[in-house]
This record gives sequence, C-alpha cells and structure tokens, in this order.
Amino acid sequence: MRTLNQERSEYALKEITPKIGKVEKDFANFIAGTPSMILKNGFGHTLAFWLSKGKQKVGDKHTFVFDIVQNWLIDKSFIKSEKDNKDFLLKLSQSSQSEYLSAQKEALLLLEWVKRYAQAFLK
Repeated sequence: MRTLNQERSEYALKEITPKIGKVEKDFANFIAGTPSMILKNGFGHTLAFWLSKGKQKVGDKHTFVFDIVQNWLIDKSFIKSEKDNKDFLLKLSQSSQSEYLSAQKEALLLLEWVKRYAQAFLK
C-alpha cells in the first residue's frame, strides 16, 4: 500500500516529465513561489489569478500549475467537481471552511513536490 505522499510525488513527477530538460529558470522560479502566493494571497485568489494569467498563451506556466492543482484535487476528491475551471472554482468557493482548508493544505503539499522536481530538472 502506498501513502498519499508517494502518490503526490508520482503525480508531480509525471506532470513535470514532459518538461524534463526543458525547465526554464523562470518556470522553476515561478513554481518555487507558488506556495508563498497561496499563503500570502489566499488559495481562491491565487487560483483565480493563475487562471486569468494563463489565458494569455498556450503552455503558460500559470495554466500549467492551475491544471496540476485542479486535476489533483478533483482526482483525490478534495473538491467534488467536473474538470471545468468555472465549476471547480465555484465548488471550491461553496465548500465548508474545513473542506476549503483541507484542499488548500493538499495543494501546498503537492506543490512542494512539483517545486522539487522543477528544480531537479532545470535546464
């Protein structure tokens, strides 16, 4: 039996794998700052910011990190939503305080793995 932490690690590595050897310093620095963004600005605000900034171009770092967090939280049932950005944010905002904080904590734990792998595979 595997721990949730092992699953986080595997998921983060699979998401970073297509970028192996291509991780730019700007991308790695952005990923490194994502947990701080959540803690300083709030979880919902940060997700909305990433989503708004990510619309500017395909393959954007903001879209990348939003998708990683969204897919993980939905797949692990922290947020019960379709894989639709608007529905995801709506369900998050309608969740109870304990569900919201649980989803935020899980996102922070996941982003620690993403951050480590982004640094490991820096170009």
